[in-house]
Amino acid sequence: MSAEHAEQNHRIRIALLSITAGICILGLKYVAYVLSGSVALKSDAIESIVNVVAAVFALGAVIFAGKPADREHPYGHGKIEHFSAVFEGGLISLAAVFILLEAAKGLIYGVDLKDLGKGLLVNLLAGALNGLLGWFLLTQGRKTRSKALEADGHHILSDFWTTIGIAAGLLAVKLTGIKWFDPVMAMIVGLLLARTGFRLVKESSQALLDMEDPEVLGKVLAAMNAVRTWDIIAIHELRTFRSGRYTHVDVHIVVPEFYPVRQAHDLCESFGVKALKEGAIEGEVHTHVDPCGRLYCDRCPAVECAIRQVPKSAGAAFVLEEAIAEGPA
Repeated sequence: MSAEHAEQNHRIRIALLSITAGICILGLKYVAYVLSGSVALKSDAIESIVNVVAAVFALGAVIFAGKPADREHPYGHGKIEHFSAVFEGGLISLAAVFILLEAAKGLIYGVDLKDLGKGLLVNLLAGALNGLLGWFLLTQGRKTRSKALEADGHHILSDFWTTIGIAAGLLAVKLTGIKWFDPVMAMIVGLLLARTGFRLVKESSQALLDMEDPEVLGKVLAAMNAVRTWDIIAIHELRTFRSGRYTHVDVHIVVPEFYPVRQAHDLCESFGVKALKEGAIEGEVHTHVDPCGRLYCDRCPAVECAIRQVPKSAGAAFVLEEAIAEGPA
């Protein structure tokens, strides 16, 4: 089994674990609501329904994203993971609407609290499990470069902090006897969820529109600086975009103008492969070869060059502003 296939199987196992754990946590939160009659705990249970649905969608996204590129999808299927994150953000926003409606009803008609102590204990247990699951999904999503798993982890961690906030609010209800604290806490949960949903939709929509990711761009540039050789004189028109965990890089590379076509081609192809390996980046580099045209003599690291016109006087390291800019005509 190849390393890539093994990693894909690992992503699928993580997604299945997320679904199983999500169902168990949902059950615990529902029990907490039944025991207490709390609107805030009901809102927490509603969010867990979203967690389970989102985890199922994330599993589908992970499986689909693992399919190799084909004729109809030459850049692979990785962007489905960003669709998964947008879908999850939409579900979170929908859950926020339901929670706000429940909170409004609680404020208008009042709430009938039952055994708040037992409900709180059960919900805290569910919250602790959520915290562990969210941390695990987030770290594994980053490790396996899965946007769907990472988004799921962010969402579940936000659910964990929501549970902590609800527990604090309901503890205040228990100590003071002021019942309207309960729907107010539910309303705060709804507003926080709406914010999380909006953030997920915004970030993933930017990825779907191939918006440049400064972090990825910086990582690629650092790797190129680390593996460059003296005859990689300059780079320009550097572009990157993400398709799930896969990174596509386009770059123009300046080489000595006296290099034969085959030598220049092989140099640039090798440079791209080494840069990906150096940066631990899963993806591909498309290169365009440009002859130096004796325009870079002041920064060219080739000490002995028969066609040099001026001595080297500037630093040779690639800098971001020049790397992303257009090259000389």
